Amino acid sequence: VWYSAQLIAPIYPVYQRDANGALVLDGLGKKQWDYGKNRPAGASPNFNSVGTLYEDHFRTMSDNVSGRTYMKLMGEDNTILKGLSLSTNFGFDYVTGNQSTYYNPFFGNAAGDVKGRLTKTNGRTFSYTFNQLLNYNRTIGEHNVDVLVGHEYYAYLYNLLSAQKTGFPLGGLYELDAAATIADASSYENNYRIESVLSRLNYNFKERYYLSGSFRTDGSSRFHKDNRWGQFWSVGATWRLSEESFIKDNVSWLDNLSIKGSFGVQGNDAISSLYAWQSFYNLGYPNANMNGAVISSLENKELKWEKNENFNAGIEAKMFGRLNVGLEVYRKKTRDLLLQFPMPTSLGFDSYWANVGSMKNIGFDLSIGGNIVKMDNFEWNANIIASKVKNEVLKLANKPEIIGGNTIIKEGETLNSFFMVKSAGVDPSNGEQLFWAFDTDANGKKGEPYITNDVSKIAQSRVLSGSRIPDIAGSISTDFKIYKNFDLSVLTTYSVGGKVLDGLYSTFMNPIYVGQNYHVHNKRAWKQPGDITDIPKLMVGSDYRVTDRNLIDASYFSVKNITLGYTFSKSVLNRIGLESVRVFGTADNLVLFSHLDGMDPQYNFTGSTDFTYAPIRTFSIGLDVKF
Repeated sequence: VWYSAQLIAPIYPVYQRDANGALVLDGLGKKQWDYGKNRPAGASPNFNSVGTLYEDHFRTMSDNVSGRTYMKLMGEDNTILKGLSLSTNFGFDYVTGNQSTYYNPFFGNAAGDVKGRLTKTNGRTFSYTFNQLLNYNRTIGEHNVDVLVGHEYYAYLYNLLSAQKTGFPLGGLYELDAAATIADASSYENNYRIESVLSRLNYNFKERYYLSGSFRTDGSSRFHKDNRWGQFWSVGATWRLSEESFIKDNVSWLDNLSIKGSFGVQGNDAISSLYAWQSFYNLGYPNANMNGAVISSLENKELKWEKNENFNAGIEAKMFGRLNVGLEVYRKKTRDLLLQFPMPTSLGFDSYWANVGSMKNIGFDLSIGGNIVKMDNFEWNANIIASKVKNEVLKLANKPEIIGGNTIIKEGETLNSFFMVKSAGVDPSNGEQLFWAFDTDANGKKGEPYITNDVSKIAQSRVLSGSRIPDIAGSISTDFKIYKNFDLSVLTTYSVGGKVLDGLYSTFMNPIYVGQNYHVHNKRAWKQPGDITDIPKLMVGSDYRVTDRNLIDASYFSVKNITLGYTFSKSVLNRIGLESVRVFGTADNLVLFSHLDGMDPQYNFTGSTDFTYAPIRTFSIGLDVKF
């Protein structure tokens, strides 16, 4: 729906109309959908974006059951077991989901010879976590020790059963028995397990000096048994300087000052495949009535945990009883990156899962907040958060770069940098797109760049063109209390810098099918010799090439939430036996300011867009009563 509704030109009607533009009604006086069977390819022939909402049918139903149980045994005071405790936790989640997808036989995705299509899917997920934790927490004088050792096991099981049939005698039938032909039937099961043995030590002296350390080992079913287990650890320390006498006795305006630092190694196995190391076969290739199989993935027994080495250092301060400041800098180095390593398609596969190299992230997180105004009938609090990160790929296995579409992973550069030819503008004499190109000699040395309109020259002339990572991003929040009864809060988010390759915008700027929608910016396209513009002449079916002019500034400012509330006075409520009553109104996703109308840079962090809808603007009112 989102694809076709945006792509079709606005000149095509939703309902059937006669030569004079009047609606064509059926025998019952109802409007009839215009399926546009004779529309051109760009105008979604035999499809109606509004009609499909009524004629097609989608339903999802789920049942959820969860359970949690907890038991704790504690040593008695005044015994040798004081401070010792043993706890066990068991939790499970059971979810079933039934999904039905029906495409009508008249128009759209299942018209023509198919005559309607119905798919029914039943999925069941069962997962549980079981852990046992032994803890020792004891304070002796000015010393406090907290020691934990434990074991944890997590299991995940998913079962799916799906069937599809086609051929419906009429519309509005949503059961498989009403269809004529079995088109597909499938089922499968997914399993995932992870087991962990963990430990932790915390120590503090006078609540002034803090030390911590941890060690754990984790085994994941995503990896072969020879590389299944990974060992991870961390150490950290905090010093509350404000508790030292040379500060406590001399700096009255400083309420708290702490410095902290830590270093640790964490593991990651969260990739899209539960069976990344294994080789699988697709059995859906029968030879007549005999079984047939095709290998569908490559084995890699050497696959192992991705490791993240994190160094953090920070400072926290509270001043004047109302101002809080926090600054943390970090350096994160990732080793044994889990990625799909590309290979020549001529070998039968595009890629396989591998540990391909290392990268680092360096950045900071800054938080400033506090009580700006505090009076009897008015209070104002605000908080600003700012974050910055710089990414660099350090090493790739076997090759210095991995190119994928319009992005590149290259040693010494930002992960998934944009990699495309550089635009040289539009030729004012004929309206053709111009490119910066360069030739490469036999030794791989690049020559001087030059301007050309020859698209055959630009395939090897792509250059690095930035990335999605912003220069800085964060949030600004503020809240007010007025006359002790009214409260108002506002949450905004922002991002400065970074780029987005907006595929939707490019589609509307360079239509390749007749009947397709155009962007309003095409009004400034080249029209006659001498025109100076950044948009080439409009040509349906032109030999279009993506250049850096397709990259859009990803900066944005968004008002995420505004809430206004009123709390009734307790003196009034006590008379009617109520503890508190608050009424409130909320607006979510109120407004977004971005470089290009219709583009939502918050959509994802990949630097791309898709035919989806942005988060909807929502207004709500509520009542909160406590008895």
